[in-house]
Amino acid sequence: MTAVHPRRSTAGAVSALLVLLGLLAGPTGCGGAAHKPARPAADPAVQQLLDRRAAAVRQHDQQAFLAGVDPHATRFQAAQRRVFGNLAQVPLADWSYRLVRTDAFPLPPMAGTGGTRRTAAEVQLRYRLSGYDAEPVVSTSYLTLTQRAGHWYVAADDDGASAGHRSAVQLWDQGKVTAVHGTHSLVLGLGDTKTLRGYAADADRAVPQVQHAWGTAGWPGTVVIEAPRTLDQLGALLAADPDDYKGIAAVTTGELGGSAQAPADRVIVNPAAFGELSAFGRQAVLTHETTHVATRLATTAHTPLWLSEGFADWVAYRESGRTAPEIAPELAQDVTAGHIPAALPTAADFRPTSTDLAQAYEGGWLADRLVADEWSPDQLTALYRAAGTGATLDSVLRTHLHLSLTDFTARWRTYVQQELG
Repeated sequence: MTAVHPRRSTAGAVSALLVLLGLLAGPTGCGGAAHKPARPAADPAVQQLLDRRAAAVRQHDQQAFLAGVDPHATRFQAAQRRVFGNLAQVPLADWSYRLVRTDAFPLPPMAGTGGTRRTAAEVQLRYRLSGYDAEPVVSTSYLTLTQRAGHWYVAADDDGASAGHRSAVQLWDQGKVTAVHGTHSLVLGLGDTKTLRGYAADADRAVPQVQHAWGTAGWPGTVVIEAPRTLDQLGALLAADPDDYKGIAAVTTGELGGSAQAPADRVIVNPAAFGELSAFGRQAVLTHETTHVATRLATTAHTPLWLSEGFADWVAYRESGRTAPEIAPELAQDVTAGHIPAALPTAADFRPTSTDLAQAYEGGWLADRLVADEWSPDQLTALYRAAGTGATLDSVLRTHLHLSLTDFTARWRTYVQQELG
């Protein structure tokens, strides 16, 4: 299951994370309708075409790459030329295509086809970044292929969109990618190099903080950041409405509860929202997102959102020296007015349309902080790992904290009042 963890920015503090569960057509997702059983291509030359194009990318051979584009599709050929150039700085360890099926979507009518054959192909791109990805990132494209004079070509990648089969968008589809290498990070971005170096510096400071809190097992101790230039580009990378991400500074994508063979996570930065943050806020955001990268294998659909999001905030704010009211201003305002939350935040409280979104994240942070303060940081990480195993939350709390869920909730309510009242 793919998770997206957007990181919101709010006035006065950095708070609120949102988790959306489901398959998204982003860096690690596959878009479109449910797959039909794969059927073999009408001609094995289709896969051979894809193999030649993949080899051209790996070998930095633009001429060979463009030789696989339909010479009659002049606009698409120009776009493919730009994409190839945009990839120049991306440190690729591998790049391959796999034909999943043909007849994947209805093709629009084509006038004057003559003897030209066409097929609508669903194709999987698999790529790895050198030094960062142990397993390939996988995305899906829906391609129109044409056969002319016995040779197959790629003619378009957007004919399936009207039928709901949209090709996944990658950063290099949007502009020339600049690569900045940090000590623990790689930043791939469309913006100016100075800004990208700032992202790398923040990420490099975040990784040791996360290692101190979570440890080094189960994650590579590195983070890959993608930085589009605009909000619309961010939306395209996530196959989502960009308006939903206006106030979100960064998004983490990854596979919850995956194995060591799960695709690598990506942190995607929204430059506009991220740029509005203070230096402290920017550091907190990237530490939080890096925490999601580190905890991905231990996080499953069973992990309560208040625990996963609260833990990431706990790591981000652990050594900040900020007071609870400074970090949780929205919830502090409620408590001052006499409104103490009755229950731990639910999944519904973390929806982007929730009127209590900030309070949900702040309440989650205080719940994790409570465990670390009154038990220990080690107990908090143990509780986190146990919560993703499928056992009930009540039983996990009884085992690790010797409290029922009801009793823990009561303890948390008292703690919230003490810290924010």
